[in-house]
Amino acid sequence: MQLVGRTIAVVGGDEREQEIARLAAQTGATVTAYGFPWPREGIDGVRSAESARNALTGADYALFPIPGIAKDGTLFAPDSPEPILPDADLLSVMSSGATIILGWPDEHLKAAARTREIELCEYENDTELMLLRCPAIIEGALQLAIELTSVTIHNSDVLVVGHGNIGRLLARTLVLLGARVHVAARNPVQRADALTAGCIPHPLEDMPLIAPSVCMVFSTVPAPVVSAEVLKQLPAKSLVMDLSAPPGGVDTSLAKQLGHTAVWARGLGRRAPVTVGRSQWSGIAKRLADLEQRRNHEG
Repeated sequence: MQLVGRTIAVVGGDEREQEIARLAAQTGATVTAYGFPWPREGIDGVRSAESARNALTGADYALFPIPGIAKDGTLFAPDSPEPILPDADLLSVMSSGATIILGWPDEHLKAAARTREIELCEYENDTELMLLRCPAIIEGALQLAIELTSVTIHNSDVLVVGHGNIGRLLARTLVLLGARVHVAARNPVQRADALTAGCIPHPLEDMPLIAPSVCMVFSTVPAPVVSAEVLKQLPAKSLVMDLSAPPGGVDTSLAKQLGHTAVWARGLGRRAPVTVGRSQWSGIAKRLADLEQRRNHEG
């Protein structure tokens, strides 16, 4: 795909965006970048901008992180010196008919985009793309679990909450590592699938009964289903890991107050930024090709 004459702004994110920006530049587009860690050697064909506004000026396409939006509406950009709020004022510098490609927008971004007549193209629910990202996330979760616990995963009782893309692969991997894996899921089909993989399935409401027997909890549900009651029933010094997207699904502050090791493990894809960046770019590139085809047809 060639995008000569187009300008792409890559704004926010982490090391994965380095690979995304590099691949974007290979299309022949003018690529500007801001808000993610900038490598010392730079990125061929990519200009490091002085601000988000500078990066977005004249952009036909903006690539935001996935999922990327915090509760306060700012973009995920831990290395940015200031918060990046994609409001109507910031988006006003983009070119006419511009498109923002991202995981999912919040209501504030939707409103700002409508005001500026900017199209939003979401790919958070792209199952193929999510599955391509999953192995890096699972590897990162296991790395953290090993570092933060004093027991082996093998022969331990663990609880995986949720059985979507991440929960399903995590549960199956933990089984292969020799853990006794309890899976709590709302959907009976998901519970049946967990059973066929060698897990012990439970409905969500049974979690308080399961909690006293496990030493690790991995929550993949972006809703507060791991209640205070569940956290109180866990054995002392359990590991509680929230793997869900913002706004998260576990009160990690309460878990820490109760003496557990608690972590909101977002952004685990940065453990393998080249691999995950390439997989994300594959999804972005498909959308860019579709958008360009539509533009050419309309033009």
